[in-house]
Amino acid sequence: MKTKASLFLNMVCFAVLLVCPVSADLSSSISEILSRPNEGRVGYGIHIIDADTGRQYYDKNAYYPFIPASNMKLITTAAALNYLGPDYVYQTTVGLDGNTLVIIGSGDPLLGDRITDVRLGRESGWVFEEIAQALIHNDVSGIENIIVDTTIFDDQRVHPNWPVAELNRWYACEISGLNYNDNCVEITCYNRSGNIDIEVYPTSGFLNFINKITPISSGSGAVGAYRTDTLNSIILRGKCRVKQGPFRVAIERPAAFFAFLLAERLKEHDISVRGQIIEKGPVDKTNLKIIKTFNTPISDCLARANKDSLGLVAESLLKTIAANENDNQNGSWPQGQKLIADYLGELKIRPNRFHIDDGSGLSRENRLSADCITTVLRSIYKSRNFEIYKQSLSVGGIDGTNSRHFQEPEYKGKIIGKTGYINGVKSFSGYCITDDKTYIFSIIANSAGGTTRQAINDIAKAIIDNKP
Repeated sequence: MKTKASLFLNMVCFAVLLVCPVSADLSSSISEILSRPNEGRVGYGIHIIDADTGRQYYDKNAYYPFIPASNMKLITTAAALNYLGPDYVYQTTVGLDGNTLVIIGSGDPLLGDRITDVRLGRESGWVFEEIAQALIHNDVSGIENIIVDTTIFDDQRVHPNWPVAELNRWYACEISGLNYNDNCVEITCYNRSGNIDIEVYPTSGFLNFINKITPISSGSGAVGAYRTDTLNSIILRGKCRVKQGPFRVAIERPAAFFAFLLAERLKEHDISVRGQIIEKGPVDKTNLKIIKTFNTPISDCLARANKDSLGLVAESLLKTIAANENDNQNGSWPQGQKLIADYLGELKIRPNRFHIDDGSGLSRENRLSADCITTVLRSIYKSRNFEIYKQSLSVGGIDGTNSRHFQEPEYKGKIIGKTGYINGVKSFSGYCITDDKTYIFSIIANSAGGTTRQAINDIAKAIIDNKP
């Protein structure tokens, strides 16, 4: 007959068997990877589990919160699916109130997004063309003011914890209730017989470029864009031998930029704009005659956030879930942070394992444990939303940010997930899919170096190689 002490000991042993790594081969493979030169100084959080059972196969600092970089987008997109649902559609509305043209933004992050437009076979500037044609169809030859209503979001367009020196970069663009062309312009510089020509897309009088580029006849060139104290007055500096770019530059006041581009396009169709461009709202829709709507499904947004790591999408989704809880107005970072934290709480993730600061992972104030990420990924895996979420992830060796990695036949198409990178931080989380089962993994590296991305990729490969 077992004594109470022996029974207790047996129960403890059984519990240890449940939580300890069960694959010696996987554990030794990862240990070998982490023992490489330069990786010893890197702080790693790693968690690998069985997608179906939740059984743990590997754990290294899995419950410690690390800076996640763009792996934050996995959490934001999962929360967006939870709150908005897989059938959610952004709808930007264009209408006439008397002789005033009204644009009501929905927070759509992909309006005029060139990658989405190319995929759907749409010409550049198609949005403005369709508005012009709608006005012509309604026998409108001239309008007074253009009113832009962006009150679906609040007016804090720049997150306070984003690096100030990077606010002109595409990944740190402003977040508006009306976004267009990723809230950026694309710049290409040419040295033509010692003269520097600058091409900008989309071209507009809304922006002013100050050309300080030096033409050179030999050596390598580089050009950068720098903001000034004057709104949307941008200095271009550097050297150009033949061609520099194209490169993207984030602009200020994107909703006004959209309206300015629209006014310019309408004039090309002999539709006069006699008044002003006004940002205000919320607009009274009582007398509004809707002449056009633009729709973007959430599935397109998820893919641009996760496959391509477009931060504008993640931040817009965060503010959208906040606006959705607030009668479709004034979506803000603080409210979005709270809702995402509430979502993680519903999954029984302890509050000391995460801190939500923004939606994209650009802020260094975000914190996620590897266990937090695998818990979210497993919840999605077990839900009706898995297929739409799975389709949003980068497929190793095929598309997205992992298209150049995992191209070997044994890995290609089997490792799907989301990469992350900011200075000193590299991450990769997702699913390894084999013939037998699906594994969920999260790998976060802080104080990361130049060899860390290869180490992270090799850990993902080790899951396929060892099949614990």
